[in-house]
Amino acid sequence: MSFRLDPRLAADTHAIGDGALSRLLLMDDARFPWLILVPRIAGARELFDLDAVDRVSLLAELDGVGRAFEALLRPDKMNIAALGNVVPQLHVHVIARYTNDAAWPRPVWGEGQAQRYEPTMLAARIDAIRGAMGALLA
Repeated sequence: MSFRLDPRLAADTHAIGDGALSRLLLMDDARFPWLILVPRIAGARELFDLDAVDRVSLLAELDGVGRAFEALLRPDKMNIAALGNVVPQLHVHVIARYTNDAAWPRPVWGEGQAQRYEPTMLAARIDAIRGAMGALLA
């Protein structure tokens, strides 16, 4: 079995690039700066489905992505979570939060209607993220 991105993730995100282990995606909701890392391991649903080396790699990628996203956006808080209740494929959310955002202090899930990125704003956001991630992306 080879890695395939869950269709729901593919429909709701834009690809940023691939790290050593994970695909980096941008959630298509301009209200919240929201990245998702998906380890490219076929069948992985839980963190414990990864072997020890891959778990360390995922943690290193989360650290790098979180730090780069924080430096780029200067949020009030960075939320990092792996839930998988709707999409069982292992994926980790990295969300930059602000005390004045549409959901603060509640979780972003299920909060109002997603506001899709306008094409120009999407291109600028992806370029900025890629620039901030630097060597983290292959």
